[in-house]
Amino acid sequence: MTKLDSATIEKTGADFSVEKMLEIRAKAQEAVKLIASRVQVGMLEEDANKVVVDTLREMGATKAFHKPYIRFGSNTTITFGADSVPGVRLGGDDIYFIDIAPVWDGYEGDAGDTFVTGSNTEMKRCAVDARKIFEAVAAKWKNESATGVELYDFAQKMAKDLGWELNMDLGGHRLGDYSSAEHYEGPLHEVAFHPKANIWMVEIHIRNSQNTFGAFYEDLLV
Repeated sequence: MTKLDSATIEKTGADFSVEKMLEIRAKAQEAVKLIASRVQVGMLEEDANKVVVDTLREMGATKAFHKPYIRFGSNTTITFGADSVPGVRLGGDDIYFIDIAPVWDGYEGDAGDTFVTGSNTEMKRCAVDARKIFEAVAAKWKNESATGVELYDFAQKMAKDLGWELNMDLGGHRLGDYSSAEHYEGPLHEVAFHPKANIWMVEIHIRNSQNTFGAFYEDLLV
């Protein structure tokens, strides 16, 4: 649990604009949808990652605060920062997620979501539940003034109750004007105070008990 005070951890630049932050958030979410529209069954994950990079470049992102990811099938269980198993193609009854972190106009955009190509009910449930857990966490944050620690304790229990394992390696993080990591690089799940609006990302990465597939969703606490 971090010993830094909230004022230090939640610091932003003197010219930080909430309005601009929300504009960049929406742009990142738009990018995820555009990328998903370009993903096709039969595509290699390596080629899909090139689509991600090209799409973000088209949208004017000159840098990113972490490498963008797209994970197919069994690779959706792999944690952030780890390399995918190469040569995985997207099947016709499959699952994949996108995780991007572009920087536009000096602000950090961040978005992640999961998509299903076929009719597999458990894969569909996994994708839906990742978002459902996020929404429940966001409601708890808003209604109960919960701490970061409490939010992820709640998320972990909810994931278990739904039949999933929550990956605590992806435990939320600071966001804001680039680079917010100068103020705090640790996870949200270690923050022992009520997180401020518009600068914290909640990440939900869940996996099935067999560790054969997973789903990811993230968004800003607003």
